[in-house]
Amino acid sequence: MTAPLTPPPPPHEPSHDQSPHSAWQASPVPEVVSAAPHDGAYEQHGGQDGEQDGPGMKTEVRQAAIITVGVALAGVLLGVLWWWLAPRVPLVSDGSAVYLKDTEGEQAVGVDGTFTLLALGFGAVSALVVFLVRRRGGVPLVVALAVGGLLGGLLAWRLGVWLGPEQDVAAHARSVGKGVTFSAPLKLGAKGALLAWPLAALLVHLGLTALFGPRDPDPFDEQHPGEDPYGAPPA
Repeated sequence: MTAPLTPPPPPHEPSHDQSPHSAWQASPVPEVVSAAPHDGAYEQHGGQDGEQDGPGMKTEVRQAAIITVGVALAGVLLGVLWWWLAPRVPLVSDGSAVYLKDTEGEQAVGVDGTFTLLALGFGAVSALVVFLVRRRGGVPLVVALAVGGLLGGLLAWRLGVWLGPEQDVAAHARSVGKGVTFSAPLKLGAKGALLAWPLAALLVHLGLTALFGPRDPDPFDEQHPGEDPYGAPPA
């Protein structure tokens, strides 16, 4: 006769105090550290990025105003050179009227051509100087070059006329006498020459910026090797 088998002890039932989740509840909860930078650090980093991107709008406007004044004042030198290098148009009086001494001469065309060539040279030089001083460029800088070049051309024109021969041709003819050759007033026949300076400055500055200006960083060059540029993890 065999003894009855002893039934296995019932499985240990966890008490309410020791629930399956008690161990999880008892484990210390790690402190979650925010990945976002501190406000002060973020502002400081933003300030550094702002400095790297370039000066603020107020600084650019202030620099543009200085460039405008400096370029416009260079018109004084252009006016002096125009008055000095421009050919003279000879006139002669017969006592009753004033005539061109050389009716087939091209001195009047040479006056306009001299101003245009000088203005083109001043525009190229001013654009080069501004680019070397301020390589980053910007809209205010371009506007300053255009406005300053136009004002410089106007100043050079009026200064050259003022430095040139007397504007009152009749009075000048009476003062020199009959049959005496004298120079006609210095004048700019083609007013479009006043645009030579700003156009040359804009074109030269645009070319220099395109060839030698700073480049924006390529986002694809900053990717790690083997990383998908579209954000997908590598295989």
